[in-house]
Amino acid sequence: MESLVSSRRLFRPLLAVLLFGAAGLMSAAQAQTKPAEPAQAQPLKAPDNIAERVRGCTACHGVHGQGTDNDYFPRLAGKPAEYLYNQLTNFRDGRRKYPPMNYLLTYLSDDYLHEIAVHFSGERPPYPAPAKPTVPADTLALGKQLVTRGDPSRKLPACVACHGAALTGMQPAIPGLVGLHQDYLSAQLGAWRSGNRHAKEPDCMHLIALKLSDDDVTAVTAWLAAQPAPANPVPIAARSLKTPLACGSEPQ
Repeated sequence: MESLVSSRRLFRPLLAVLLFGAAGLMSAAQAQTKPAEPAQAQPLKAPDNIAERVRGCTACHGVHGQGTDNDYFPRLAGKPAEYLYNQLTNFRDGRRKYPPMNYLLTYLSDDYLHEIAVHFSGERPPYPAPAKPTVPADTLALGKQLVTRGDPSRKLPACVACHGAALTGMQPAIPGLVGLHQDYLSAQLGAWRSGNRHAKEPDCMHLIALKLSDDDVTAVTAWLAAQPAPANPVPIAARSLKTPLACGSEPQ
């Protein structure tokens, strides 16, 4: 009897060891077969740089500011930074009216607008092929005359007198005229004439546009749109030309 009791006493701890061991093995097996908990996904952060922040501009003006086939979204790339800055502030402050641009820029600071202008000024995408003229040869001849020589009898200065012989503009704030659609150019001259587009006084482009007839506008814009970009389409250095008129947006 005593031997039986002793056997029972030995059996109980052995059973406990076996049970706990089996439980441990079961737990280990379950741990091996249970799928691992997925790592918590980290939120993706877009790069914080000017190229990312101007995506609202590139939707219309192209990734590099090259403009689009739509006549109303002109080329920004390579234009003088101060010119671009002037236009951004003109849209923001209502001197130039196009509701999407006015709305987009309403609350942007001068510093931020200048940063945008500098970014697009430094872009250098290729220029598109020029448009094929759709006007008669005598209209193109008139356009070339007005662009390159003006009309002294009307005290109308040539476009090249301010925008440069290659029409690439002049630093710091006179834009290039190559690579733009005829319809866009015509719309802008019409806006200058009507007063729907303004610049800081003295508003020289308004004064020039008032001297142009409808035929003049057609001729000038058709000839400009047909011109290829020069090999080095960058604005000429500041004060390379003595402009014939004082312009409030161009430092003298």
